[in-house]
Amino acid sequence: MSNETTENFWAVWNSFEWPEPKTVFYRLYYNDDGTPIAYSQEELPYRYINVDPATFMNANMNVVVINEELIFKQPSVTVNKLQPAEHGITCDIRDVCVVVNENQPNRRWAIKTNEID
Repeated sequence: MSNETTENFWAVWNSFEWPEPKTVFYRLYYNDDGTPIAYSQEELPYRYINVDPATFMNANMNVVVINEELIFKQPSVTVNKLQPAEHGITCDIRDVCVVVNENQPNRRWAIKTNEID
């Protein structure tokens, strides 16, 4: 490299105006009832709370915001079961998979949901 090239380089380097780095933020945007909308680093027109980078990276949607505090909900396991019922879908007496008209011989079935701790 010639001496002139080096001088040009240093002249540009020393006169360059470096842009201010943008502020990095991690936000969870949520609805009025506290349910999450999205994790984002953009300005969105919703209510938000700031979260730490680890929470942002996990992006857990099983949360709720109460009094601007992030609360992690305990996941519940549910089991759905079909059982005979007074009010429900009318099915053939011999096969629950066959839906029939109420005028035909039938048995009514409904879904019952049970939570497991």
